[in-house]
Amino acid sequence: MDYYDQVREAADAVRRRIGEVPSIGIVLGSGLGGFVESIDHAVSMAYDELPHWPVSRVPGHDGRAAVGRTHGRTIIALAGRCHVYEGYSLPTVTFAVRVLGLLGVRIVILTNAAGGIHLGFHPGALMVIDDHVNLMGSNPLVGPNDDRFGLRFPDMSQVYSPRLRGIADLAGKEAGVPLVHGIYAALPGPSYETPAEIRYLRTIGVDAVGMSTVPEAIVARHMGLDVLGLSCISNMAAGVSAQPLSHTEVVETTRRAHGAFSSLLEGIVGHL
Repeated sequence: MDYYDQVREAADAVRRRIGEVPSIGIVLGSGLGGFVESIDHAVSMAYDELPHWPVSRVPGHDGRAAVGRTHGRTIIALAGRCHVYEGYSLPTVTFAVRVLGLLGVRIVILTNAAGGIHLGFHPGALMVIDDHVNLMGSNPLVGPNDDRFGLRFPDMSQVYSPRLRGIADLAGKEAGVPLVHGIYAALPGPSYETPAEIRYLRTIGVDAVGMSTVPEAIVARHMGLDVLGLSCISNMAAGVSAQPLSHTEVVETTRRAHGAFSSLLEGIVGHL
């Protein structure tokens, strides 16, 4: 069974367990998986119940998919993702987004916990991703192209939809949730960046840094999906704050931001 057939088999397995096929998919980053509890009439599926679906063992990534209704729309929310630093390949890391595309999702909202580089940011701030810098060391599209997924050379001029970013701003204002905008850089991890690396990233125009999202965004655009990216600034990056960095802090900060984050997501879905 080739990669496309594995993705199709996983999509078919999800389709058999749900009613209406969702048009909106949400990938929930570290500590943000609690959003699935707000989904009405949700059908929940553990990743290890679905064929070929990779499972993360990182705290803060629950490892389940939930399909249900939010603001009158059928959505699928993925509580957790796997990462390159766990030893997974980029095709494996992007497997879930491939499944969303074959399932029928046309809009994907990618969320993450990120380190703040912009000196005006603070832990708990929510950032709309305007663009990204791929510093993962590779690209998920490297290798033979399967035309059933998309074109060999997809355009990346506007990875993150201007329309969806505008909707996020509107939803934030209506919910009373302040938003910032910025450029996100993805590094492979798992070590946090050094102060010298953070100074370099700030010099090239990066506002926040993390270990995910960019491969998924590339694959989503390869499949013609509209993408919105949201970062919860979970900590200030190395050298910005004197405090040592830890994953515990990341998860605790994102959980404290759960209320504002959920209100923002619900508002965005309501406008789609």
